[in-house]
Amino acid sequence: MRIEENGGESASVNHLIFAYYVTGHGFGHATRVVEVVRNLIAAGHDVHVVTGAPDFVYTSEIQSPRLFLRKLVLDCGAVQADALTVDRLASLQKYSETAVRPRDSILATEVEWLYSIKADLVVSDVVPVACRAAAEAGIRSVCVTNFSWDFIYAEYVMAAGYHHRSIVWQIAEDYSHCEFLIRLPGYCPMPAFRDVIDVPLVVRRLHKSRKEVRKELRIGEDVKLVILNFGGQPAGWKLKEDYLPSGWLCLVCGASDTQELPPNFLKLPKDAYTPDLIAASDCMLGKIGYGTVSEALAYKLPFVFVRRDYFNEEPFLRNMLEFYQSGVEMIRRDLLTGHWKPYLERAISLKPCYEGGINGGEVAAHILQETAIGKNYASDKLSGVRRLRDAIVLGYQLQRVPGRDVSIPEWYTNAENELGLGTGSPTSEMSESNAITEFCTDDFEILHGDLQGLSDTRSFLNSLVELNNVSDSEKNNEKRQMRERKAAAGLFNWEEDIFVTRAPGRLDVMGGIADYSGSLVLQMPIREACHVAVQRNHPSKHRLWKHALARQNAKGQGPMPVLQIVSYGSELSNRGPTFDMDLSDFMEGEQPISYEKANKYFAQDPSQKWAAYVAGTILVLMKELGVRFEDSISMLVSSAVPEGKGVSSSAAVEVASMSAIAAAHGLSISPRELALLCQKVENHIVGAPCGVMDQMTSACGEANKLLAMVCQPAEIIGLVTIPSHIRFWGIDSGIRHSVGGADYGSVRIGAFMGRKIIKATASTRLSQSMSTANGASPDEVDNDGLELLEAEASLDYLCNLSPHR
Repeated sequence: MRIEENGGESASVNHLIFAYYVTGHGFGHATRVVEVVRNLIAAGHDVHVVTGAPDFVYTSEIQSPRLFLRKLVLDCGAVQADALTVDRLASLQKYSETAVRPRDSILATEVEWLYSIKADLVVSDVVPVACRAAAEAGIRSVCVTNFSWDFIYAEYVMAAGYHHRSIVWQIAEDYSHCEFLIRLPGYCPMPAFRDVIDVPLVVRRLHKSRKEVRKELRIGEDVKLVILNFGGQPAGWKLKEDYLPSGWLCLVCGASDTQELPPNFLKLPKDAYTPDLIAASDCMLGKIGYGTVSEALAYKLPFVFVRRDYFNEEPFLRNMLEFYQSGVEMIRRDLLTGHWKPYLERAISLKPCYEGGINGGEVAAHILQETAIGKNYASDKLSGVRRLRDAIVLGYQLQRVPGRDVSIPEWYTNAENELGLGTGSPTSEMSESNAITEFCTDDFEILHGDLQGLSDTRSFLNSLVELNNVSDSEKNNEKRQMRERKAAAGLFNWEEDIFVTRAPGRLDVMGGIADYSGSLVLQMPIREACHVAVQRNHPSKHRLWKHALARQNAKGQGPMPVLQIVSYGSELSNRGPTFDMDLSDFMEGEQPISYEKANKYFAQDPSQKWAAYVAGTILVLMKELGVRFEDSISMLVSSAVPEGKGVSSSAAVEVASMSAIAAAHGLSISPRELALLCQKVENHIVGAPCGVMDQMTSACGEANKLLAMVCQPAEIIGLVTIPSHIRFWGIDSGIRHSVGGADYGSVRIGAFMGRKIIKATASTRLSQSMSTANGASPDEVDNDGLELLEAEASLDYLCNLSPHR
């Protein structure tokens, strides 16, 4: 409540003035803001909405003189290159242009404007600078959201370069001026906020019934209706009649006026009220956002979704969809090539079961009203220490995976129960896991090889036994089984041999940053490792996933070799848990495709680009060793090596994958050769400019020993035994690491440029010293100097430069 200079109060419960700032990212924010604003206006208050969205988004739902629209964008959100691709660097650059460079003028303007309208409360969804402007104006502020931009952008900084990280700090600092957060379901970690109030889903109400909508569209109940909801992006897509099964009709949102559509696709007007259309449909096909997910859940509509790369709120919304049995994931290439049938048929067989509240708009409006008249919702117990602990707890929550809870602090159990973040303690889960281990040890037979006393390998083998049990008896337990486990349960023929390999991550003890300069390095394998299980099957006996079977049937060539991969831990990052391809895609005529074409093949769907690390090993074996694969291949990948922490998670996946493929096909490859082949996977197919020490350590390292190696290119000097009284610990700095990141590539390129400059300079000086034609005298350089110049003119590795030079 703002106090006037005359001592009077500007706010009363009967008439309040709200300034509601809406982010410039997409319509989803505007549509949920509409519902909150509608309830505030219904209570008799004025609402000034600061937005970049078209007027009709608000005026189609709210016809009131108490609604004021001010066209202004104070943040840009995530910049999308297309419907399914976020451009991380462009997002940071755009935010800098929109909200960082003009910051001082923005704050001055907004403070003056807030005074001019006599605002009683500032509401943000989820514009950072609005919170800071409110603080400078002496007005309370509240955020209403399911994510915050500091969380989203923190991931982008890894790829764009750490010089952008000041953006993240500034955003978090702006949010810290917010009094509290009204948190929506499907939320991301948001430790920048001091206190939190949870509300139900914010969902737009229905204007018409399913029957009324279908009658207006002249669509009978016998027609299956899918609504295509990708924002404005489908305008550039070529939709074809055979994309839909017989008896289906598709409603297209966002089509351009000039776009030609097949007869079974119906173009919707730009101002169409989508909640009514969603409720009248049998399923939705689109990209995940808060608006689409909340309305799909509220109206029990199955949702066929395609992942967006680097859209970091998506995993949390996706988890909610899948928990309530409302989601089916479609592979991006099947969307673009029209293999829709198996996904649509799977969707209409679902039984969505969300029964939670959908009156979040009403609840949030009541909280905002009470806050504006002076009620204090914030906890008095909050402190910097508490907020730091919340941030740490949420950080652990992001990285939690079954079987990896041993490193979580003891206080975490109490904290997660207090914050409502978890359902069970790590201790109890570990005890249960141990019981399973003891129970299952006799349920598999090792035909060849040795566990070597590795408890994680035994646990992985036990997990395969559990998959067999899932496959046999728990296929219908949709809510309890992770999607990865359900996919893995149908991956193998349990009567046939399965080949299992293990490859560890590694700790860089000394010299690793200069591996591409040819330096001496000391590397140590760590306890955390990647396990891969592989099985070969004749194509006629291979169990295909529905969409893969539909794709193969469409080709009309009979059973062909197919690669199917399941990767555990997809919830840790926004990537698909499964991947499949026809192995013929790796061939061009009688020869394997080029590495360049393979790189483009995996890059076309960023949510499945991870498969390049696994499937890429097959292409490298084809090209480098001439191997041909006639059988279908099933692979399960389970890695405990933390991603983005500088401990070679990608090398562990590559080494374990290639080792398993080699073992399953009877190939004998030395550890050193295997490491060099795996480096080709990462350099040429993935496209990351890594050296070879990661793969060498994973393939050749030994427990309790340091691998001493000179990276010229990969010469092992020997193994150095670690004294028993010495232990090595890797401490997570919290800074993401990627060999594909901008900083790593810049340093590596700089080293190669430096070597080239040295060689060129030495060659020039040597030429001048050896010639008298240009006036130089050979006496100016002695014999030792000539030898130095000769060595430097043919310098192969930068580390071979003598120290004094």
